[in-house]
Amino acid sequence: MAAATPSLPSVTPPPPAIRLREVSKRFDASATPVLAPLDLEIAAGEFVAVLGPSGCGKSTLLRLLSGLSEPASGHITIDGHPPAQGDDLAYVFQDATLLPWLDVGANVETLLRLRRVPAAERGRRRDAALALVGLADRARAYPRQLSGGQKMRVSLARALATEPRVLLLDEPFGALDEMTRDRLGEELLAIHARQRWTAVFVTHSVAEAVFLATRILVLAPRPGRLAHDLRVDLPYPRNHDTRRDPAYLRLVADVSGRLRAVDPAAA
Repeated sequence: MAAATPSLPSVTPPPPAIRLREVSKRFDASATPVLAPLDLEIAAGEFVAVLGPSGCGKSTLLRLLSGLSEPASGHITIDGHPPAQGDDLAYVFQDATLLPWLDVGANVETLLRLRRVPAAERGRRRDAALALVGLADRARAYPRQLSGGQKMRVSLARALATEPRVLLLDEPFGALDEMTRDRLGEELLAIHARQRWTAVFVTHSVAEAVFLATRILVLAPRPGRLAHDLRVDLPYPRNHDTRRDPAYLRLVADVSGRLRAVDPAAA
């Protein structure tokens, strides 16, 4: 009699870092929902870019994930907990939102002070975050002495100093010139490769989304809803050569076409 083939133990996949179940949002009971019911899972360590025309709910989605806004229906969990119930999440806004009366180092420590992190630990995290964004020598400078790109680096350092597991980014490079934007994108990926937080990155730029992300969500408007969920199968690390790669250019063209299809007025 042939020996029975031993069965392999089942492996339970890790729970997603972010989970949305039937999540919707409206600001007025009589108005069209900003977001139609949305089901979504994002795995730990993923870098997800969110694209869509204006008014499709991209920034609203980030605010729901951060706990700054409450859904009209449905449930959201971040690492198994409701948003805003832990210190594992950080948010980088479109504007650097630095406090002009504080120097760079003190700005980076702002969230840590609010969380009552002891002084010695604040200093360690501040210095490590500034080193990550290339501003270790600017800790004593004030926001008025910084370029736009440097201000956004400080904003990113402030978020990274909290040592987040989930990082939400709402068009953080949108106001910067193209060269600075490209350079910061490359540096952001280098930091992500070292720290492996889960990223949700809102952008209007298809090229930026394809360059950064492992996955792209395309939202359609009125009401905001998920039209496409796309994998980006480009190898890491990505750099300036990636932007000339035919595979990258084909993906940019494909995603651009999908974005135009969900709303003819989209870029």
